Amino acid sequence: MGGNLVVIGSTNVDLTMRLDHLPSRGETVGNGDFYQAFGGKGAIQAIAAARCGGKVKFISCVGDDDFGRLAIESLKINGINVDNVFAENGLNTGTALIFTDVQGNNCVGVSPGANESLLPEKIASASAAFENVEMVLLQCEVPYDSIKYVIDASTKYNKKLILNLAPARNIDVSYLSKAHVLVVNEPEAEFLSGFKVNKDSDIEHVAELLLAKGSEHIIITLGARGAYYATSGQNFFVESFSVEAKDSTGAGDIFCGALAVALTEKKSFKEALTFASAAAAISVTRLGAFPSAPRRAEIEELAAKR
Repeated sequence: MGGNLVVIGSTNVDLTMRLDHLPSRGETVGNGDFYQAFGGKGAIQAIAAARCGGKVKFISCVGDDDFGRLAIESLKINGINVDNVFAENGLNTGTALIFTDVQGNNCVGVSPGANESLLPEKIASASAAFENVEMVLLQCEVPYDSIKYVIDASTKYNKKLILNLAPARNIDVSYLSKAHVLVVNEPEAEFLSGFKVNKDSDIEHVAELLLAKGSEHIIITLGARGAYYATSGQNFFVESFSVEAKDSTGAGDIFCGALAVALTEKKSFKEALTFASAAAAISVTRLGAFPSAPRRAEIEELAAKR
């Protein structure tokens, strides 16, 4: 149960404050609850995949600080291969400052720190990590040249790539065509397609525009409304699971990690999206990115209700 995959991406420490409402410009909101956990899109996706039963190798950079050492230890405890998580001398571990409200909404500021050191030559030194894996999972919280390098390396080693274009950034269309699966949320889909989504029917049009850019499979996550899948000749919505949200931080990354594991197990896309949606739904009922990633048994229990 659970296939082999390599995740390439960022590692952060998340400093989170939960407030009654998100501050507006110039506003101070008091009486918040503070907590600290590890995050970063790459690390969250790696943790999510490992807890789903995947056999995960992780390529990342952390600082030579206490946060970096603790992050590596946390990854190891979750069964992740950290042979290629590099501690960078003189740099801080990436840091995210997060405000979240009682409805589960959030706003985030990120200082990349050591993540900026995850350059192509560093990834090239970890080329052995691409061996004996079925899937590569990549996000965009690392340098642009590294994104292109990983996409090219996946093609070179004949590995299927899931590209999560988050955070949204310009990327050459020729690289999008090399992604087996492209995963974006609504704002990222609008950014990439240039088309504004005003209603659900617009999602179908945006997906067609993204398919035209070359990716074989398109997945657009829609938050509490679920997710939309499109490929040539097939498309469908997968509804979300109804839960009481506390913190949506990392939910999209947990979705991607669970999706990758499901696809390495040769689940159909409808099964994989249901599994990933269940994982994301459980995660929003909990606080923090790392701590909120669910275990496989609880994901399967919720997914079975569908």
